[in-house]
Amino acid sequence: MTGETSGVSRRGLMRTGAGLGVPALLPVIHPSQASAGTPAAGSGAGTGAARLDGSELAEFTEGSAALTPDRTARTACQFCNANCGLRVDLKADRILAVRGEADDPVQRGQLCVKAGMMPQLTYNERRLTTPLIRVGGAKGSGESRFAAATWDEALRTIAERLLELRDAGQAHTIANRTTGRLPRGTGSLVARLFAMLGSPNNTDVGPVCNDAGANALTATFGLGNFTNGYGVDGASGQEDLGAARHHLFLGTNQAETHPVTFDHLLRARETTGATLTVVDPRLTPTGALADRWVAPKPHTDLALLLGMLYHIVERDLYDAEFVDRWVTGFAELRDHLAHHGHTPRWAAGITDVPAATIEAMAEEYAAARPAAIFCNAGISHQLGAFDTYRVITFLAAVTGNIGRAGGGCNFMHNTWPGDLRLPPLDVDLPEPATAALPVGPDYFAESILTGRPYGLRAVLTQGNPLVSSANTAKVKEAFAALDFYVYAGLFMEEAADYADVVLPVCAGLETEGVYMRRDDRAIRWQERVLAPVGESRPDWQIWIGLAHALAELDTRRPAAEWRRAFPSDWMDYGALWAEFVAHTPGMGGMSEQRLADRAEPLRWPCPSPEHPGVSTLYLDHPSWYEAAESLDAAHRGKRFLTPSGTVEITTPALQLSLASAGHDALPTFYTHPEVTGGHPTVAYGTDFVTNPVNPQALTHPVRLGVPGDGAVHRRYPLMGMTGRPSVVHFASVTHWTDTGKQLNGIRFVQIHPATARAAGIADGAPVRVESPRGSVTGTALLWEGIRRDTVFVPNTFGPAQESGDLFQTPRYEAANTLVDDRYYDNLSGQQAYKCFACRVVAI
Repeated sequence: MTGETSGVSRRGLMRTGAGLGVPALLPVIHPSQASAGTPAAGSGAGTGAARLDGSELAEFTEGSAALTPDRTARTACQFCNANCGLRVDLKADRILAVRGEADDPVQRGQLCVKAGMMPQLTYNERRLTTPLIRVGGAKGSGESRFAAATWDEALRTIAERLLELRDAGQAHTIANRTTGRLPRGTGSLVARLFAMLGSPNNTDVGPVCNDAGANALTATFGLGNFTNGYGVDGASGQEDLGAARHHLFLGTNQAETHPVTFDHLLRARETTGATLTVVDPRLTPTGALADRWVAPKPHTDLALLLGMLYHIVERDLYDAEFVDRWVTGFAELRDHLAHHGHTPRWAAGITDVPAATIEAMAEEYAAARPAAIFCNAGISHQLGAFDTYRVITFLAAVTGNIGRAGGGCNFMHNTWPGDLRLPPLDVDLPEPATAALPVGPDYFAESILTGRPYGLRAVLTQGNPLVSSANTAKVKEAFAALDFYVYAGLFMEEAADYADVVLPVCAGLETEGVYMRRDDRAIRWQERVLAPVGESRPDWQIWIGLAHALAELDTRRPAAEWRRAFPSDWMDYGALWAEFVAHTPGMGGMSEQRLADRAEPLRWPCPSPEHPGVSTLYLDHPSWYEAAESLDAAHRGKRFLTPSGTVEITTPALQLSLASAGHDALPTFYTHPEVTGGHPTVAYGTDFVTNPVNPQALTHPVRLGVPGDGAVHRRYPLMGMTGRPSVVHFASVTHWTDTGKQLNGIRFVQIHPATARAAGIADGAPVRVESPRGSVTGTALLWEGIRRDTVFVPNTFGPAQESGDLFQTPRYEAANTLVDDRYYDNLSGQQAYKCFACRVVAI
């Protein structure tokens, strides 16, 4: 890759400031193309704006009375986990410009194209502005009719239905699913309300996102968080991730998904000379900037990593001193790898990656020290996600790349804050009648349609399951049959058409507090920039309001108990945040004032006002030991927060626990049954057991290593993958902005030219991608940088996205129509979006 990518400039990824009408330059995405140009210099009103050819165009706003801001608000972007700081210039409460935070040494004033879309969520004629209640029409039919309602009417309607189910002994049939877009801590309020109702089914977005990485990190090291930080560790004074000598990117396209923090790594790489290996079945903008791009068969990363690990252990490339002192289970791991013959040559036969390449990857990673691993949805969205992530943690452990600046297991989205704690409830809580539903594969649809292990009756969501959940046709059928559904969102998305009650929420610029977070556990305080649109409310106020509606109607629990559990003071996010700071371990130094005074985000754990926050987890340094003890007094003196205080590759307790669901502490290879080649796969039991990784929930036990027959490929010979369309989009929300649909409103289905020729498909032709579950349409994009047996179908498109109508772009069915919900990681609940059997036909 080195010679091919010499014309690619990282500067094509970024801009330093933005007038709202000027799109940022997009990433350069092909190795044969030169950079599109240099981004605009300066920051904000009065600076030059970037022409599309990269030159500068004077805006002539300097000294303009009408365009000189009268105030500037400090907030943060809410579109990805780069968590960029924003300076928003306003005149008469109208936004003039959005600028990057120049005083943040990681961000350095930079923004990507999405920052300019933040105002477009507020200034948007499609916004929901009042609560709605269904008055007619079949759910999901397109004939649904809603009437405007007051908040009191809407919340009372919800409260009546929830209490009716509880009083009938059916509290466990009430479920909620949160989303990553919620202001931090909203989930804690939901959990509180569900505990008082007696339902175990308060779930989050994790199985759609990246839960498996956190589960694996917890099992091996003790905490389920991104292990290292961007920038300088305030305690040690050491550069952290920027000090890496090698970056191994597995299934992560950070140039498009985390562009600002990725640019920080690229700047550091210019100084350190760090090498970059990108593992991805298709060439992305990240791969185009790599020293080595490796394209394995989809869903075979587990074999690739086992082959690397075998080579490191067998050739004595591991860090013997670190292993002897800090690792439990290394001897068992060595014997396991040898016994199963997980050699690079074996891995090559599964992955299509040459054994010599696997050996070179292993040697480069082991020798670099420090070397950092980064992962994202490419690993998470596999049915073997937990086991694959566990092997990645083994790689970091045996090479001594954990608890070390510049190293670590940096699994995207496995960040803090998560479990923000409130004062303990001082009321009697009902015992749930049963355990929670399985954490995957977004089990709501299965429960509603089959009643196994029991049927849901009422569901509330803050996300859009009609786009995000696997096997969309099945999800539609389920939500059409659901007794009672509440949708809370910004727009009338696909799911809203199935709702009984629709609740309008505030967009990011309309709220204060802590919203998104950076991957390295770092958060910012955001100032409210604009007033809420219409009667929309921030999510935490909605849940407090629902609790107060329950107080008015509940004939079993005294109203005072509901109101005491959800004080009206918490409607002010600052008061709510103070409760989180007071009651959440490791958070004593993260007050509103301290956060608001900083240009840089502040990392958790941060146990006191004097503590700088932890960058490198498990670093052998007093600041880490102080933070570890603040999380739990039992951690005093521990470096790793496992029961043994060491890295736990395998222990008898861990083996016994995982075996109950069909897994082993030391994984062997298996993969999705729709991967070509007839590899070992998985069979699911029909009964239920307690999930050993998520013990509050049930799961199906599995048998691993079941021979695959490959029969599905007689009709569907290709392997499909879903993923983010480009740097323009984040989830489905950006599809509701004009800029989002202008820049990337077409679903480009990436197909190798040879594969397309064999199917009679021309570049730019309309195509249909078909799987055993259904079909979706798109436009063929012939792309040499993808495996011949693989098709890439961008996700997050949906048929309700009317913003594209202005540009005459099609309305697309959700990509997850193609994905089989039956195949999932039975430990973490991750859905297997990264492989489905398919074919592509011209239309």
